[in-house]
Amino acid sequence: MLLKKQKKPLLCFDEKGIYCEPAGVYLDPWKPVDKAIITHGHADHSRWGHKQYITHHTNVPIIKHRLGDIEVSGRDYGETFSINNVKFSLHPAGHIIGSSQVRVEHKGEVWVFSGDYKTEDDGLAVPYEPVKCDAFITECTFGLPAFKWLPQEQVMNDINSWWQQNQSEGKTSILFGYSLGKAQRLLKFLDPSIGKIFTHGAIENMTEVVRPFAELPETTRITRETKKEEIRGGMVLAPPSAHGSTWIRKMVPYETGMASGWMAFRGARRRRAVDRGFVLSDHCDWQGLLSSIKATGCDRVICTHGYSEIFCRFLNEIGYDARTADTQYEGELAEMNPKSEDKDIDNEQ
Repeated sequence: MLLKKQKKPLLCFDEKGIYCEPAGVYLDPWKPVDKAIITHGHADHSRWGHKQYITHHTNVPIIKHRLGDIEVSGRDYGETFSINNVKFSLHPAGHIIGSSQVRVEHKGEVWVFSGDYKTEDDGLAVPYEPVKCDAFITECTFGLPAFKWLPQEQVMNDINSWWQQNQSEGKTSILFGYSLGKAQRLLKFLDPSIGKIFTHGAIENMTEVVRPFAELPETTRITRETKKEEIRGGMVLAPPSAHGSTWIRKMVPYETGMASGWMAFRGARRRRAVDRGFVLSDHCDWQGLLSSIKATGCDRVICTHGYSEIFCRFLNEIGYDARTADTQYEGELAEMNPKSEDKDIDNEQ
């Protein structure tokens, strides 16, 4: 008896990334390829070295800022484009400004690659939209039931109250967040009536790129000429890699805070040696992951970076055909590991 040859998946994982063989296209590849569709601007998803980049038009200036002179074309959400008779389209991921999911359709089969995503509307990124599909490739950064996010408004109220308290005690507030995405989200909802908002060079550089697409409060870049007295009582936004550096010495006396989903874990704040931890993530919590997968109507799920093994096991228990796949994506780990952080840090500071 002859065995029936198993059909090859529309999207496969190889040593370079997620590959669509019929189209000859990679999605968020981690090694140089000829043609890459990029979901968003974070360093683990948009790497240097590809010959041609395709991404959402809002993400074009972001990855040009990070990667330099590259050949890149922008697309709108919902715009269908074909490569070798394979249909592609980008859809809002809600992760950061310009972030997308990638829908791939070929011979009646539909796959969706989530990239990084979150379901809460942060008032900055275009909100996440579920896309119907047969197979869904999902991140699992916070794929544990222990992760359950508070509403953004509540977290930002806590941050503004912390800043106000520090100011009343004559201290500067230093808040650490990733230079792309998290920093602009924090900035969007900081209360400028409390005081002046200052930025590390890496965050100011990225914020200047993002400003045309977002309404953000005024900021002041900290330079060598900035006086300690000018900063006192203000709010300073800085990347995690600035923590413990000589750069923050001129802020004394100060209190430090970090905004990250990892702050939900006891001990994370202590390991990062910050005074306050604020639980604010640009990724889904446990329930957000489950509700998103259900909304796609898919049967198959491939779980990538994060708590993929645990999350995959649960999906199989509730009836999905789920498996894991290894990638080089980091999720929100860069906020806990400065060595993983974006390469656009302003070292001169």
